[in-house]
Amino acid sequence: MSYLKAIVSQTKTPSGHLGFHVEGYEKIEYDFTFIDGVFNVENPNLANCYQKWKRCLAVTDLNIYNVYGKQMENYFQHYGLELKIHKTKIGEKAKTMPTLLSIVDSMNEFGIYRKVCLHRFACAAYRRNTNFIRIPTTVIGLIDASVSIKVAVNYGNYKNRLGAYHAPIHTFLDFTFLRTLPTAQIRNGFAELIKISTCSHLDTFNLLDKYCEQLIDQSFGRAEGSSQELIDAADKINREGIHEMLKLETPNLHEIGLDRVIAYGHTWSPLHELVPETPLRHGHAISIDMAYSATLANNRKLISDEEHRRLLNLFSRAGLSMDHYQFDKEMLAKATAAILKTRDGLLRAAVPSPLGSCVFLNDVSAEEMNTALKRHKELMKEYPRNGEGLEAYVDASDTGYTENAKMEEKKIVENAAKKAAMLNGSNSHVENGIDGKAKSSSKVNGYINGNGHVNGNGALSNCTSGKY
Repeated sequence: MSYLKAIVSQTKTPSGHLGFHVEGYEKIEYDFTFIDGVFNVENPNLANCYQKWKRCLAVTDLNIYNVYGKQMENYFQHYGLELKIHKTKIGEKAKTMPTLLSIVDSMNEFGIYRKVCLHRFACAAYRRNTNFIRIPTTVIGLIDASVSIKVAVNYGNYKNRLGAYHAPIHTFLDFTFLRTLPTAQIRNGFAELIKISTCSHLDTFNLLDKYCEQLIDQSFGRAEGSSQELIDAADKINREGIHEMLKLETPNLHEIGLDRVIAYGHTWSPLHELVPETPLRHGHAISIDMAYSATLANNRKLISDEEHRRLLNLFSRAGLSMDHYQFDKEMLAKATAAILKTRDGLLRAAVPSPLGSCVFLNDVSAEEMNTALKRHKELMKEYPRNGEGLEAYVDASDTGYTENAKMEEKKIVENAAKKAAMLNGSNSHVENGIDGKAKSSSKVNGYINGNGHVNGNGALSNCTSGKY
């Protein structure tokens, strides 16, 4: 929620022309609540937000509705609140103007009061400012996107080309949604925690290092059979990780400052994400960037050899990508040229120095970058799959083409990903153990005991990847 305060004063130019000067300030405030079971009728927190209006229009991913829809409906019925649900498909292919306009149509039909909650960009656009409550349901949504107030849709061939800055009035952080999130998406979001902890919170990095495999396999302590030790560790990681992100980002919500600690992994990754025939998942793209940046930092003695190996080993254990066969000098040069335009002519590459803190590099020559890349490629030969990650490429669960277990687009995307992965000597859509042995997973491609939490981007509001 935001409030404006402004002073208007009369002015007179040197030429004698009269006018006005406006000096305005916007107060932005919003809340977060950690709560397991946000739709449990024993938890009135969400319902309390709607008692004033006695009704709610919820915008949710169709896959989320298929798994949690009845629970949502029972919850609002229990508290005597009218509920209308707009079900849509969420993913990069569906994050478009037609999808946005379909939500606006539902808002019109529902008869939105200006101060009722809804889908993020639709709320920013509808009557210019409609409040909303956000309930993210993926690791990236919970850890990364929940911190930001950026909202957007894709337009034409451009990602997040139309958008705004619009804060929710409240965000409920319910990690029990991760029980039905595919392992590949948990791994994808794990990269965001490595990002923030490597450059800003060593204690969190230490916990990620200690519990890495358990956190991914046991859905951050929310899977059945999770030990209390793991649950406590996951809760501490989540709280401290989000707190650190908020401390770093809230002074710069509109991204006016370009030296951003949380931009670690985002210097060269935009090209990593888009260059392959089948795009890399965001977490894997930034992991390649982070791993390479760590090698660059190690070459400069900003991190020790021990810290460097510890970080690379964590990426590998998590099954995250550290390299890609198309990552070469030419791609490095193109990505550098592109980011210089975005960052006002400076590289502003965030790198660890030492582990748990950060510096920004602006004086890296092409020769130094290429030397670091050559060494990085040699190091990757020591790791499984030459540093390529597990399930690294987007599939229909990322694009919005999957309704739970049912594929609407036959395996075109997945087959292309396999073809691309084979060029690097691996198969990114077969989940392998770190030792190269096959490993089964109960959560593959969104099929979990007949119910899929595929992209799972939001009930009452969607929270996708935060890749703005």
